[in-house]
Amino acid sequence: MGTRRTMTTLGFIGLGTMGGDMAKRLIEAGHDVLVWNRSAEKVEALAALGARPVASPAEALSAEVSFSMLANDAAVEAVLSDEAIKACRTNTHVVMASISAGLADRLAAAFGAAGAEYVAAPVLGRPEVAAAGQLQILAAGDPQAVSAATPYLEIMGKHVWHLGTKPSTANAVKIAVNYTTIHALQAMGESVAMAERAGVDPSLFVDLLSSTLFGGVVYSGYGTLIAKRQYYPPGFTVALGRKDLGLAEDLAGLTNLRLATLPALTAVFDAALADPDLRDGDWSAIVEVTRQQ
Repeated sequence: MGTRRTMTTLGFIGLGTMGGDMAKRLIEAGHDVLVWNRSAEKVEALAALGARPVASPAEALSAEVSFSMLANDAAVEAVLSDEAIKACRTNTHVVMASISAGLADRLAAAFGAAGAEYVAAPVLGRPEVAAAGQLQILAAGDPQAVSAATPYLEIMGKHVWHLGTKPSTANAVKIAVNYTTIHALQAMGESVAMAERAGVDPSLFVDLLSSTLFGGVVYSGYGTLIAKRQYYPPGFTVALGRKDLGLAEDLAGLTNLRLATLPALTAVFDAALADPDLRDGDWSAIVEVTRQQ
């Protein structure tokens, strides 16, 4: 990594399944971290580790470098209001949530108008990966702002990918990666269903896939969940996966691209969300829509 770190006052907004562990990494690295979350319980847990709770997002944004990890566009727009953004002043804010490219463009403009720097840095990885500091981080924005954030991103991630000077580029890449992951989930579900109905043990089939032609964390990790039907507790929910499909649809519209498989994948997610046994599970549970037919 090679970047020397000194103690800095940082801000962190959004302490959910991913954000809490990411903020914890910064605290454990010795930084003074101002934390804000809509529910107090998560704040109290980090305060016990040395974080400093603040009363508003604006206070967290007043730090030299601040981060946010929120659920979706609506949550980001509600928390990063125009008034809150003004508190960022000449500082740098890094949005690590998976949001639409359109919202990223609007936020970049809003922070810029306030005199602040805006960096997009969505992440690849599940909660256990965040806890271990092994996230893949997709960063884009003004080079100096990205450079200012990088020492702290390196605490939270294994690798920081620099994707250009326009922040929304990082969000577009994240959307494209998640779209590929969704295809892999559905493909595994259909393939597992075929193998099962031919009398093959699903765990053996997934081991065959992941150890021969389809190596990597998606096939080995999610394949195991699918083979064993282990969808609870979810690392990433069906609802969040459906959100990502919507982001892909929006991005395709912005770039005048037709996604041939999008309608089929949307139908699968909507069916999973309508099933009380699947809707609150891990997004890999979508495979049961095909598997149970």
